Order: sequence, then structure tokens, then C-alpha cells
Amino acid sequence: MSVRRLAAEQPATFAFQPATLEKANWWIAKYPADRRQSAIIPLLWLVQKQEGWVCEPAIRALGEMLGMPVIRVLEVATFYTMFHLAPVGKHHLQLCGTTPCVLRGAEDLKKVCKSRIGEKFQVSGKGLSWEEVECVGACVNAPVVAIDDYYHEDLSPDDLEKLIDALERGETVKPGSARGRQTSAPESGALTLKDPALYDGSLAAPVKLPNLPEPA
Repeated sequence: MSVRRLAAEQPATFAFQPATLEKANWWIAKYPADRRQSAIIPLLWLVQKQEGWVCEPAIRALGEMLGMPVIRVLEVATFYTMFHLAPVGKHHLQLCGTTPCVLRGAEDLKKVCKSRIGEKFQVSGKGLSWEEVECVGACVNAPVVAIDDYYHEDLSPDDLEKLIDALERGETVKPGSARGRQTSAPESGALTLKDPALYDGSLAAPVKLPNLPEPA
């Protein structure tokens, strides 16, 4: 895992937009006053959704908002690759480079990213960027590329080329397996629980709750 650092060029200030601030306060209210720091991850995510990345002034603003040292906010922001520490493209690709994905062809996907987009974190003329990240937790469906908020799995170089083509045309790409498999089922199809009624809840009998006495 490479060292994650803040971008060299930073904006002078950061300010929450009203809608973002409303959502931030909603998250903070979920925790006791002396545990408000627990909201740091959703608040970092809100910052990124507003700005496209997490800048240093925003990290300081969150520290002040949550009453926590700036270094603690920085520790969280630099630990999780879901947080972008520098500006990225309109669509950002995160290529998993951990062993299961490498064994299933991630290195070939990396070549596609370099040839179509450029070097890591470089924003292409079509507004795309990419980086290599550690395990994204979808090893059964390797190799995996996360595009924006969603996973694209079982990818071949041709599959990734087609995804990039669609993104450059401004189209919405459908997440999931490029092989059409259901979640992590075998590529040949499900071997168990073949009847959806066994797991979709349709066979469950309605539950009638007893009439409980009102609390005193």
C-alpha cells in the first residue's frame, strides 16, 4: 500500500453548502454528545460528495465541528482509499490490486487504465481518472474495478474498455458482474437455493404480534 498524502495544491478555505450541513448535523445527532466524533466517516463522505475530494481546509473544519484533533481526522481520511485526497475526474476508477484480483487479471486491467486514461490520478481529456487500491472485499468476483460508488466485477480488458467507452460517451454504466452472475454465485449458475422463494421471503407466514399491555 503506497503512502497516502494530501495534494500539494489546496484551496484556501472550505465551507459546507446548506444541504450538506443539514445532512452533517443529522449524522452528528445520531450519536451522544460525547461521542460525536463517531460521525467522522459519514461527514468525510459528505465533504467528498460536495467537493469531489477531501481537501485540507475541510479536514480542519471537521476537526473543529466534531471537537477532535486535526491529526485524528487526517488519520481517518488517509487510511480509507474511499476518500480522495486530491481532485479526481468526473468518473474515478479504483482498480483493486490485491492478490486475488492480480491472479485473475488485474495487471491487464491496469494496462487498459494507463493506455486509455493515463498515469494514476491523472485526469484524462474525457474527465476520467484512476488509481490502484488495496482489497475492496469482492475477491470472489475478481478482478474488480470500483467506478464512482459501485463495483464492476469479473472484468476482462475488453469489458473495461467498453465501460470506459460508455463513460466517455456520458452514459450510465450498470454495476455488477460482467459475466452476469448473481452476486457471488458460481459463473456456471447457482448450485443451491435455485428457487428464489427459498430466500426472498415470499414463503414466510405473516407474524401477528400479541397485544402487549401499555407500560405503566
